[in-house]
Amino acid sequence: MPQLYEQIVKQALDKRKDIASADTNCFRLIDGAGDGCPGLWIDWFDGRALIQIKDENSFSIEELQELASELQAGSAYLKLLDQHQKESPVHLAGRQIEQPFCVLENGIRYEVDFMSGYSQGIFLDQRNNRQEVGTRVQIDGKDARVLNLFAYTCGFSVAAAVAGAITTSVDLSRTYLNWGQKNFQHNSLNPAQHYFTKGDVFQWLLAFARKGRTWHSIILDPPTFSRGEKKKVFRVENDYGELVHLSAQVLEPDGWMLCCANTRTHSAEDFEQQVQAGIQTAGRSILSKHFAPMPCDFPGEQYLKSLWIEVKQA
Repeated sequence: MPQLYEQIVKQALDKRKDIASADTNCFRLIDGAGDGCPGLWIDWFDGRALIQIKDENSFSIEELQELASELQAGSAYLKLLDQHQKESPVHLAGRQIEQPFCVLENGIRYEVDFMSGYSQGIFLDQRNNRQEVGTRVQIDGKDARVLNLFAYTCGFSVAAAVAGAITTSVDLSRTYLNWGQKNFQHNSLNPAQHYFTKGDVFQWLLAFARKGRTWHSIILDPPTFSRGEKKKVFRVENDYGELVHLSAQVLEPDGWMLCCANTRTHSAEDFEQQVQAGIQTAGRSILSKHFAPMPCDFPGEQYLKSLWIEVKQA
């Protein structure tokens, strides 16, 4: 590995000293151009490195193996960031990982699986938002109820439940909801005391509204693109306003929402306008709002938009 990269790795490790702790052992170690390494991203999972590149010709296997050695990773896997590729990461160096394992984030355990396909079970760029959800739940008190839409492996739900909330997690995939239940169990939480709902988010929001079901807090963290059931295609640029509109109809007066969008092509201004329009068409208004920055271990492109809003009745 060129000496330049050795220095970049050292500098990146120094920058993450305040993140790595007894309570947190997973984070973004190298964030592309933000750490002086265009085309290279490394996620750290308690001694296991997930090395990610977009161009398979940009680094040789020998360079990447030397990089893994420089990181002193017990295991290193390689992932090609190709939107058409859905395969699991491939073994690069060190021990092979054949079973899921748990990592710690702010004292909460989450299960990670390198063999699960393209997604490993936790989005590290949401660390601060998960922590903020827990803080807000504690402020809301013992009656806090949180609706987590597009829940994936229920990371937000676990953070809310650890803080004392009763959670409802909705996702199209039963596999991911089952994974989420394991995350509850890893934290000594009883999944039977929470709700895991399989199905299309849009259809469930309509059903919740008809039944008069409401929540004090709602988390919206959809994929940029997905195929649902009756609503065949969801695209952030076209459909986020409708998602907010339907969600606002099941949000209690003076409740709060976390609205997230993982998109590089959609500006923060356009995203905020979508959220504002969705709230207004639901007959509600925004009491307060603010964008949350990405965690400090993501100094590169600020692709994740995270808008916290407090909503009043009219």
